[in-house]
Amino acid sequence: MSGPFFYLPPEAWGYEVALEGQEAKHLGQVLRLGPGDEVGLLDGQGRTGRFVIRAAGKKNARLECLDESFTPRPVSLAVMALAFSKAVRRGFFMEKAVELGAHAVWLWQGDHSQGKLPAGARESCLGQMIAGAKQSGNPWLPEVRVLSSGADELAELSRTADQRILPWEMQENVPMLTPDLAGRPGLSVYVIGPEGGFSARELDILHTAGFAAVSLGARVLRCETAATLCLGIHWWASQLPGRGAERAEG
Repeated sequence: MSGPFFYLPPEAWGYEVALEGQEAKHLGQVLRLGPGDEVGLLDGQGRTGRFVIRAAGKKNARLECLDESFTPRPVSLAVMALAFSKAVRRGFFMEKAVELGAHAVWLWQGDHSQGKLPAGARESCLGQMIAGAKQSGNPWLPEVRVLSSGADELAELSRTADQRILPWEMQENVPMLTPDLAGRPGLSVYVIGPEGGFSARELDILHTAGFAAVSLGARVLRCETAATLCLGIHWWASQLPGRGAERAEG
């Protein structure tokens, strides 16, 4: 299904729906679409639909469903645990997280994080992810969690993961993160430290929790660059024959 795409929460879905606020403004005033034009809607939970515009105003638009489809989750699920830092360009990363099919993003408070996780971090991330979903047409929005308890909470949440991966620049004699390590079926958690680096306490917690150290190369990468690179490798690897073709139900 081709765009343009608009976001409609699952609870608002139906045969006849209404777009309001910024979505209606974007439809009518920015794209100048009107009655008879067709658009795509997505709900962030795997559902997309082709809708025809029946009425469009400055603050709302009325649409009617022509057909809809559901895309199951991939079998290869990537969770990016990104340490909070004021210096990180989160808006850029959140959009890329959707484009590259992240299953979830966990923002965690690092010992060396620059600043504290703000109360509205999750809400602001969701807005940026919706923009990425509309641009890419990805029907699945990543789940966003805010881990204020830091590495301890991160280790606990990662207990049931199939792969636990720790990209870190200060290391030797560890394997590069390559497609044979990334993109495997199941849940993979990648943890990225803050701009100030991991503390010795955090490294001990993560190693004890079973995180395997990998290298991203000789250069020291920004947090958002390292996170995007990990997701890019994971997404590419998951598309290889025998991996990306399989999908999980629900």
